[in-house]
Amino acid sequence: MPAAEHPDFAALRRLHDLIGKVNGCRTLTETLQAVVDGVVDVVGFDVAVVNYVHVDKSFEVLAVAGDPRACQELLRQRSPADAFEQEFALADHWGNLRFVPHDRLPNGEGQGWVPDIGPADEPDAWHPQDALFAPLSSPAGELVGMLSVDLPRGGRLPDKLQQEMLEMFAAQAGIAIDNARLTERLRTSEEAFRLAFEGAGIGMAMVSLSPVDRGRFLRVNPALCSIVGRSEDELLALRFLDVTHPDDRGSGMDFLDSAAAGSTPVFHVEKRYVHGDGSTVWVAVTSSVVSNAEGDAQHMIAQIEDISDRRAIREDLAHRAGHDDLTGLPNRHTCLTRLSEAVASAQVRGRPGAVLFCDVDGFKSVNDTYGHAAGDRVLIVVAQRLAGASRRTDTVARLGGDEFVVVAEDTTPARARQLAERLRRAVAAPIVVDQSLLHLSVSIGVAFITDRHDPDSILRRADAAMYEDKDARGSADPVSSPRSGHEKDRSSTRQSARPRRG
Repeated sequence: MPAAEHPDFAALRRLHDLIGKVNGCRTLTETLQAVVDGVVDVVGFDVAVVNYVHVDKSFEVLAVAGDPRACQELLRQRSPADAFEQEFALADHWGNLRFVPHDRLPNGEGQGWVPDIGPADEPDAWHPQDALFAPLSSPAGELVGMLSVDLPRGGRLPDKLQQEMLEMFAAQAGIAIDNARLTERLRTSEEAFRLAFEGAGIGMAMVSLSPVDRGRFLRVNPALCSIVGRSEDELLALRFLDVTHPDDRGSGMDFLDSAAAGSTPVFHVEKRYVHGDGSTVWVAVTSSVVSNAEGDAQHMIAQIEDISDRRAIREDLAHRAGHDDLTGLPNRHTCLTRLSEAVASAQVRGRPGAVLFCDVDGFKSVNDTYGHAAGDRVLIVVAQRLAGASRRTDTVARLGGDEFVVVAEDTTPARARQLAERLRRAVAAPIVVDQSLLHLSVSIGVAFITDRHDPDSILRRADAAMYEDKDARGSADPVSSPRSGHEKDRSSTRQSARPRRG
């Protein structure tokens, strides 16, 4: 049975789907409403409001989600350009978010709608007069709106994950709103579109959907030239598939055919482009199909954003959710997932694998003698040695403390025993700690992966086998000795530096 999806993964997946939905809206009105609905449905607040920025820099509430009373009171409410300056001067900065605690407001009251609820007594409870804002900006940094949220689900101040989700979504919402504005300008005025197209901080392209030159660039802006590292003349001589990464060209062709058929008027996709210097650039592409009066697709307008940095951050977050912060090895959740896959593989192939449960003998005495910082350095070395002694196809994970697990798929009992000996020898090599050589040992329990056991029971059997190994070998505490050349007598140093038994 596959392990349950990590809740952080699930939250990020829902956020990713929401961003695609917002970018798929066709009008500014639809986009603004999708933003507030998404905050309520996915990000976890019961009320969300978007103040849209007009040309004169004034604000107008054009979208509200959540409490109907908030919608009735706030919708179409207009405010001057400096409407948020007073509150922002009192705000805490949570990344790009601005949190205004109720007790900093003059006379204890902020502007706008206040929910009709009583304050809670808990110190981290959300107060009905607390305020949280997320500025919405275009890729060029222009403020296009202000997102305000209220009543976080659960009644408490947003935790770090919820703050990060709101901040990430606000960044994408600003781009979507800016894209929607650009699309509406295209419908109303070619000249306005030309100015927006050329001056946009995000990459833009007009791509032919004609059967004769389908996919050819008809028009590109300077931002796109910068993203792909090619001149305007170079791009206008190419088709968009020519700058697409080879692994993404198949899906790119499907996308182009669907656009030409008019079956999907708006597309949003993350893909890879090949930069002029040969490097890979991750981009988010939002394309809208433009048809003639007869309904035939003529070309598409694509907005292209360089998301390489954001993609790296997202991949880092996903990596950290599944890996141990100290050693970088897979953590317990990832270990159980991998073990579930190994059980499923054993069912299909009919060949067992093995789980090796490794525990560093007497490790507590390392922390007691040398301190936790040195203990952490020792654990990092142990993790590296276990990974180095394992096969490339094995999964080496840290469960916590000084406990490690190796999941070795498709292996025989003899090879599992050989692997255990390699792990013992690797860990036994001396480790330099505070001018001394520390000699460690590791107890290892082996349990075999078959199609008749679930991952938890296999791990428990390996854990029990480890304790049997520890008892049988009479595992002792680590022993330290001075490094070569140390002035102290080796025998007396070994005796005095021997850690207390943990």
